Amino acid sequence: MFGKLGEIIKAKELRNKILFVLLIFLIFRVMANIPVPGINISALQTLSGSNQYLGLLNLFTGGALDKFSIVMLGLGPYITATIILQLLTLIFPQFEKLYKEEGEQGRQKFNQYCRIAAAPLAILQGYAMLALFKGQGLISGDLPMITMIVSILIITAGSMIMMWLGELISEKGIGNGVSLLIFAGIVADLPNNVRMLALSFQQTQILYYVLFFLISLLVIAIVVFVNEGRRNIPVSYAKRVRGNKLYGGASTYLPLNINPAGVIPIIFAISILMIPGLIAQFFHIAFLNTILQNQLIYGILYFLLVFIFTFFYTAVTFDPKNIATNLQKSGGFVPGIRPGEATADFLHSILNRVLVIGATFLGVIAVLPSVIQGVTGVKQFQFLIGGTALLILVSVALETMKQIDAQLEMMHYEI
Repeated sequence: MFGKLGEIIKAKELRNKILFVLLIFLIFRVMANIPVPGINISALQTLSGSNQYLGLLNLFTGGALDKFSIVMLGLGPYITATIILQLLTLIFPQFEKLYKEEGEQGRQKFNQYCRIAAAPLAILQGYAMLALFKGQGLISGDLPMITMIVSILIITAGSMIMMWLGELISEKGIGNGVSLLIFAGIVADLPNNVRMLALSFQQTQILYYVLFFLISLLVIAIVVFVNEGRRNIPVSYAKRVRGNKLYGGASTYLPLNINPAGVIPIIFAISILMIPGLIAQFFHIAFLNTILQNQLIYGILYFLLVFIFTFFYTAVTFDPKNIATNLQKSGGFVPGIRPGEATADFLHSILNRVLVIGATFLGVIAVLPSVIQGVTGVKQFQFLIGGTALLILVSVALETMKQIDAQLEMMHYEI
């Protein structure tokens, strides 16, 4: 570890990228502590602690919601816009062609549409939050129209700045900017969670402390094992003669990850689950709110959404037909399988079987804290068990370390 750290320090380009990411993190944390005026902060913290939807949103913004910060929405509008447009790829062939068939230029256009759609969604979510806080009595006095408009514009601008910071990390730093900012938000809240755990320490619960610590280690080990697990499909290349030289004839493999979607299905599921909760709070729909507050119903919905989104997101980002076509063009084939359509069908069947394991794993990890809380009745250990937060932390850390290792390998080759 120390040897790799030394290599990172010596590699000027990689060191500058990491320092740039840390600078963005610092800007994010400064913005997360700049509040929009007019909110009862202590009452808001109580509300976000008792409301699971606001609690999840507060988790991903690193406590920015508790402080009613200018970045209280975090990357939520951008993620929601991405979900909506990716769903549209299944309905409108033009979007599917743009996203899958037009290469890097098509992806850039698609991302631009996501950025544009994020702005009106931020306005709607900002207004919904203000209306919710006003209904809960968290806003002191009346809220004039001009103050409402200014507050919504400030919140929207904060969300757009967060989106821009995430893209800066992806472009000039290292790793995925959106994932790293969510990672930074979760990590920033860990010291506060540890402090609250220490303040609420009771000797009668020492067994719970030991048990939950062991469970958290087990969860980390399982997350690493599944994230690193893959199904290798053998691929051979036909021999070709060009002039006096012989090419091809090599054998390799095509890796299919057990969890190819990463943490995206969980983020999608949380975004979808927040919508009915906010609607119930905003319009005071007691029946809907009661259903969603039921831990069993919430857990089942959460698990099913994560399971479904795992298949959906993989279908959007992984195209067996395209891979089969590229293999055929390069002279590659799966032994025992005809090139072309038969190879695509084979890859699709293998992928579906692998995804059952990956989707089940994601769903179990997502609902694990709620299950443990329901069994033990103890809430303050949820951050230790992890679930969603732990999965995001481990997955983002592993992915970022892989990119750092790749950068170091490239530098070794250059030398």
